[in-house]
Amino acid sequence: MLGQMQSQPLLISNLIVHADRHHHSTEIVSRRVEGDIHRTTWGQVAARARRVANALDSLHLSFGDRVGTLAWNGYRHLELYFGVSGSGRVLHTLNPRLHPEQLVWIVNHADDRALCFDMSFLPLVQAVHAKCPGVKHWIALCDADKLPADTGIPGLLSYEAWIGGATDTYTWPEFDENCASSMCYTSGTTGNPKGAVYSHRSTLLHAYGAALPDALGCSARDAILPVVPMFHVNAWGLPYSAAAVGCKLVFPGPALDGKSVYELIEGEQVTMAAGVPTVWQMLLGHMQQNGVKFSTLKRTVIGGSACPPAMIAAFNDQYGVEVLHAWGMTEMSPLGTVCTLKNAQVALPADEKMKVRLKQGRSVFGVDMKIVNELGEEQPWDGKAYGDLLVRGPWIIASYFKGEGGDPLQYDAAGRGWFPTGDVATIDADGFMQITDRSKDVIKSGGEWISSIDVENIAMAHPAVAMAACIGMKHPKWDERPIVVVVKKPGTEVTRDELLAFYEGKIAKWQVPDDVVFVDAIPLGATGKMQKMTLRQQLAGYKLPGL
Repeated sequence: MLGQMQSQPLLISNLIVHADRHHHSTEIVSRRVEGDIHRTTWGQVAARARRVANALDSLHLSFGDRVGTLAWNGYRHLELYFGVSGSGRVLHTLNPRLHPEQLVWIVNHADDRALCFDMSFLPLVQAVHAKCPGVKHWIALCDADKLPADTGIPGLLSYEAWIGGATDTYTWPEFDENCASSMCYTSGTTGNPKGAVYSHRSTLLHAYGAALPDALGCSARDAILPVVPMFHVNAWGLPYSAAAVGCKLVFPGPALDGKSVYELIEGEQVTMAAGVPTVWQMLLGHMQQNGVKFSTLKRTVIGGSACPPAMIAAFNDQYGVEVLHAWGMTEMSPLGTVCTLKNAQVALPADEKMKVRLKQGRSVFGVDMKIVNELGEEQPWDGKAYGDLLVRGPWIIASYFKGEGGDPLQYDAAGRGWFPTGDVATIDADGFMQITDRSKDVIKSGGEWISSIDVENIAMAHPAVAMAACIGMKHPKWDERPIVVVVKKPGTEVTRDELLAFYEGKIAKWQVPDDVVFVDAIPLGATGKMQKMTLRQQLAGYKLPGL
């Protein structure tokens, strides 16, 4: 017997239609590349997304053709999110901080047919366009009068002139919800980057899951600031969840320094913000130096890498902001877990509650997970046993674009495919997962594992430390020994011996780093993650003390 409900495909166009019909006048605010603050509404975004769809038709782009973007978080990028995918094309968000040659490889591998870019990336486009013969249309996200006379890019279009010549009358097509909606390439830390291709169905299910109260808790009463880039896993899906609930969106554009982000939060009465720890480090630094507070911010979502305990404490204790520790991956659309407390944990003493908050959290409905040992045997959820973290679910990758890397899944006895995340984790009896390390970053010393995250968190708690990265260095007896690479806060001082003494009583003696290396900066990726592979290369000539 079958159910007798209506059958309607889950399509991204449904989201913008809903936002238009039910939240027509809700604001979308953007700090533009031009430097000014731009204001629009969901209704106007919907109308301009329909113009985008008609403009794509005028370029004779076929169903399923890829449209690349090199753009910051802003209203024009949002219009492309819905206009491209809603019309049946595939939105391909490109990381503008990649090396030009890597960008060329990705554009050509994805078979992009059009590419839209912010004017701040014009020099990058000028450097790569001749090496991307498959891209037939280059579109600058600017007004016609802001387009330089001679860019060297044949046929370069102004976005405003391009969509200005199209009507906003458009009927969104219906098609199979499993069709591709967007794609994002992994960082390619080993080998070439690999493309994760999201479907309309997976994107809408992810938008539902992310908005749940025990996930990101999105509401029409919110003003959400996605500091996480729209070129990185679709800003963690927040533009889609925002359309689903009809909340105000605030986009920071290219201004991600602490002062600019703080002023935007206060000026637009932001209630929730999302980003990686390095961004919040700059924000907190600005606030502490200037003695300012938040007036509306209630919660911040921190993901991308483990959040230091000192940061959680600063947000919570000094500024009254709840930190939602989250975890996910490009291959997971990206949300996997969020650390929201259960009812029994709300009344815990502060120190016990902090122990819970430091974990990456529990699964959003739609994500199943398990930890396994080197034999593939599932490990107990006791908060002690650790293993390789595997996940499965309707918004988790089954294979990469064009089959790159072969079949990425591991199969259980029932034939179900699980995606290996590359993380080592524990899961406690309440289902709270905690990343103990990346499998490639875990330090193996004398047959024991040392968590680089634990070492980094202790260093970050020191008042003179702005950033810390723990990496393993080769040792003839112990295989590897940890060192901690540190960036000092401006105007502060701490010595090697003082910082090593700071570890006493906080970690087992054999886990204490063998050395402290002070640097001016730790290399960061496009999304703010520490690039430990690059750091290891920079320290290639380093020798452990006594060797």
